[in-house]
Amino acid sequence: MDTLQAIVLAIIEGLTEFLPVSSTGHMIIASSFFGIAGDDFTKLFTIVIQLGTIMSVVVLYFKRFFQSMDFYYKLFVAFLPAVFLGLLLSDFIDSLLENPITVAISLIIGGFILLKVDDWFGDGEQTEISYLTALKIGFFQCLAMIPGVSRSGASIVGGMSQRLSRTVAAEFSFFLAIPTMLGATAKKSYDYYDAGFQLSSEQVNLLIIGNVVGFIVALIAIKSFIDYLSKHGFKIFGYYRIIAGIAVLLIHFFIQELTVI
Repeated sequence: MDTLQAIVLAIIEGLTEFLPVSSTGHMIIASSFFGIAGDDFTKLFTIVIQLGTIMSVVVLYFKRFFQSMDFYYKLFVAFLPAVFLGLLLSDFIDSLLENPITVAISLIIGGFILLKVDDWFGDGEQTEISYLTALKIGFFQCLAMIPGVSRSGASIVGGMSQRLSRTVAAEFSFFLAIPTMLGATAKKSYDYYDAGFQLSSEQVNLLIIGNVVGFIVALIAIKSFIDYLSKHGFKIFGYYRIIAGIAVLLIHFFIQELTVI
């Protein structure tokens, strides 16, 4: 991975992490295009630069983090399903991370769901999140272990299914990203270290660049997303996912045909 590739991947991460379009899916597509998807450092990079994007949540919602302990307990409850299923399915998830076909299919299916989610649930009136609701959102979030599903999309839809308003569901999804991404970063970093890999000074610099770029881009993306979502809903993201998924399939099979020829 070179510096330009790191910056491009970080921009993609910052733009897509909190949008219901799948940041992981987009980074798999981009890294596959660059020819670095199977590289161990690339897999580490795409996880670790999420630290930069979650810092954008901390900065934007700084005052909200001084709420009652009840707020943190609910986040913990919502985080638990990802812990158990993530550890249980770790090897299976890793096997999917290099497969653009999985991403494309997930993008398309998720796109059709987003086209209908506003009709199914509307903009709910609930603004308070119970422990049971938090747990259900946590299980919805686990769907994003399939590349291309979108962590934010799954958890926001999970919140809306419990009659939360779009804005409340989206903001809780942002907060839930913090323990989820911290956990994923810690595990991936440990796996990398445990396998005997050592980071070079160049790779450390790439991680720093990736986190800084991801942080700045995510700041802009979150504010724009909340404003757009409260006014217009999910349909545009549904159409985007479907078009992107079809494009990935066409490009993949076109390349396969060229390889055969």
